[in-house]
Amino acid sequence: MKGFYRLVALLVAVFIFGSFSAKAADINLWHNSTLYKIEKRGVLRVGLNAGYMPFEMRSKTGKIIGFDVDMAKLMAKAMGVKLQIINTDWDGIIPALMTGKFDIIMSGMTITQKRNLKVNFADPYIVVGQTILLNKKWAGKVKSYKDLNSPKFTVTVMLGTTGDFAAKKYIPKAKIEEFQTEEEAVMQVMQGRADAFVYDQPYNSIFHATKGKGKLIFLNKPFTYEPLGWAINKGDPDFLNWLNNFLRQIKHDGAYDKLYKKWFVDVNTWINKVQ
Repeated sequence: MKGFYRLVALLVAVFIFGSFSAKAADINLWHNSTLYKIEKRGVLRVGLNAGYMPFEMRSKTGKIIGFDVDMAKLMAKAMGVKLQIINTDWDGIIPALMTGKFDIIMSGMTITQKRNLKVNFADPYIVVGQTILLNKKWAGKVKSYKDLNSPKFTVTVMLGTTGDFAAKKYIPKAKIEEFQTEEEAVMQVMQGRADAFVYDQPYNSIFHATKGKGKLIFLNKPFTYEPLGWAINKGDPDFLNWLNNFLRQIKHDGAYDKLYKKWFVDVNTWINKVQ
């Protein structure tokens, strides 16, 4: 009988210790969460690359504005903290996140399997696709990306973007030239030094309407499917859960639609503010 009581006592002890250990692990998980650190710090640090209309760009006064920026402001307000925007070169933006220079990437980043190996993504907040801005000398001759798949064409892209990847995948025979910014790449086409620029639909649409009308041909049918998402470090379920719930909320309370209309529909209300 004593053996029986000892066994019961042992099982109870194991249960209590196990419960305590699980609770301790839960506390440690929360204390290691980026969300916990943001609350303690009182600042949400957002990494982006200013140059992708209308997601993030500089105004004539040097201020960074755009759809992602306004979304980040809503996010910081919902957290009850201040917002810090950290402008970062695109090709170093994921390493910067991984080394803790900011808490989240909100920069029109396409969710890809390769990127997903390094970071986790919240649910997509918008879907775009690659389109083409074409030098006007090819009007009526080049009708889709397939027509550009020849060594006689020079195609520009922004280094490290999905436009870069798509050009190499779908038009590999063309001469692909990579540039650090969207503006540099598209200006090569406008100035006649290249034939086409491959990039996301929203940027190309706005650039064509504001700077390229009469100078560039816009092949506006996307030839890729690209969901965009906010990127965070791996192993952070609390932060990921919060972000998905935040996105769900603003998509149902009108806040998302208001920002979308401002940046994607009512373009004339802000276009004169940018360089």
